[in-house]
Amino acid sequence: MVIEDYKWYVVHTYSGYENKVADNIKKVVENRGLHDQIVEVCVPTETVTEIKDEKKREVERKIFPGYVLVKLAVSYNEKADENRMTDEIWYIIRNTRGVTGFVGPDGRPVPLTEEEVYKLGVEKRSISVNYEVGDLVTIIHGSFDGFSGIVDKIDVENDTVRVIISMMGRDTPLELGLDQVESAVD
Repeated sequence: MVIEDYKWYVVHTYSGYENKVADNIKKVVENRGLHDQIVEVCVPTETVTEIKDEKKREVERKIFPGYVLVKLAVSYNEKADENRMTDEIWYIIRNTRGVTGFVGPDGRPVPLTEEEVYKLGVEKRSISVNYEVGDLVTIIHGSFDGFSGIVDKIDVENDTVRVIISMMGRDTPLELGLDQVESAVD
């Protein structure tokens, strides 16, 4: 198999088995030396502050209970015009204890698109910007395409920028993606 790319797939598990499934897949990768085939295995979590009996505590919670994300090597199949994982990798993951199948039509694995991967927060893409707070920028995507405004705040961690535009004589703050604006001055 000629590895052409790596794609993220979603594996469905029994509820409560997510971490066990992820650990088992990682063990198989280690034992069989499949580091080039199964690159990453993760159970997306978020840290939430719970208040119980007037006490605050940080709790890690699964974002998608019952699911594990795996990044696999794929090769391009010209006949089917699709990227496919090897039968061996499909078999290994499908027969891991706690796995009920892959997410996709009829249990056939369908990789996540780059946009889905980004929205799920599995991988962060880095966006370099050519503007800073106080700069004049032009909005290049979205409902306010073509409007200009002043950068008020840049949040690199969340890939957002707050821009103040003048609308109907009032200053209006807009929360936009870093890639939705560009410097108005070259």
